[in-house]
Amino acid sequence: MRWVMRSKLHNARVTEANLAYVGSITIDEDLLDAVGFWPGEKVLVVSNTSGARLETYTIAGPRGSRAICMNGAAAHLIGEGEQIIIMGFELVASPIDAAVAVLDDDNRVLGNIVERARATADAL
Repeated sequence: MRWVMRSKLHNARVTEANLAYVGSITIDEDLLDAVGFWPGEKVLVVSNTSGARLETYTIAGPRGSRAICMNGAAAHLIGEGEQIIIMGFELVASPIDAAVAVLDDDNRVLGNIVERARATADAL
């Protein structure tokens, strides 16, 4: 069994950073659906802006809002306006294709890509 990337929101823009919230990352439910993230799923968040990396869990935000909000302590590392990548992983016995949505600066899906399992298998 190996961990492989299953889902990714690429070039998402943080719309809010809320230190007062208990924790996690809030993501528009439409964006969660675009790549198959589950509410409560553990994700890796990487800032293209600052280079910060952190793990947290997803919370479903209002559909159609295009909201991506860093909550709690994570808001110290990644702030409003930063461009980020959000990745989910799965423990599998064999390679799987990854669902990837590339977003514009307003968190609209520009296109969906499937990262083929062969590339993942070659890296294992």
